Amino acid sequence: MTKQRNSEICVITGGASGIGEACAREMSARGLHVVIADIDPKGEEVAKSIGGHFSFLDVSEDKNVNACAAAIEKNLGPVKHLVNCAGVLQPPLSPETLPMDIWDNVVSVDQRGTYISSVTFAKYMIKRKEGTITNIASITANRSVPLHSYAPAKAAVVAITECLAAEWGPHGVRVNAVSPGHTLTPALESAIKSGKRDPILLSQNALGRMVEAEEVAKAVAFLISNDAAAITGVNLPVDCGWLVSTSWTTYGGLRKNGES
Repeated sequence: MTKQRNSEICVITGGASGIGEACAREMSARGLHVVIADIDPKGEEVAKSIGGHFSFLDVSEDKNVNACAAAIEKNLGPVKHLVNCAGVLQPPLSPETLPMDIWDNVVSVDQRGTYISSVTFAKYMIKRKEGTITNIASITANRSVPLHSYAPAKAAVVAITECLAAEWGPHGVRVNAVSPGHTLTPALESAIKSGKRDPILLSQNALGRMVEAEEVAKAVAFLISNDAAAITGVNLPVDCGWLVSTSWTTYGGLRKNGES
């Protein structure tokens, strides 16, 4: 790898697919030099398609995270932005039937992986007195849902974001979170078409549609930009109004056109 010094470097964990891939393409389009850090080798193809780089990263392995960050800093240059998008999902099982190995894996990747990646890359940012970290949380962090490992892990991501924002703000490092709503990724679209997921997800919010992955990416792009220079420690929902509309089911749901 050769040194890249003409544009800011943005590392995106979990950038091989879904929201992570959308973030990678959006940041590249805005002139950032993107490094996709992922356990999925598909990330190498995505990186090539946007003129970026790929680095193998398993966020559940501390040594791998440290080695990945050190290699990027040495071979490509200083990392200005980190987007923590690596994550795994879980089936909506009851607590009695949810295997603890699934629970542990979700917490290891979604919660602990976000924390370890943030701390590791922030060590370099702190020395330079600049940088941004954006964590991908979830609207499930704000509501009761039948996701007994995923939702608590994402709630922890929001708390981690707030704690690290206060800790590193004096060092010039901003830390924020974006909480996507139900996002129409290829995987979710396929699950809906196959009947594995309820199509009600397509319209159960104020705007009556699902979030596009690109819309989440644009929110991330704003938070890492100079336009958000005074913003740190926030959790920005990008959910088409899911959070503000779900409680309306108690009153019969959102009003339709013509109703009063």
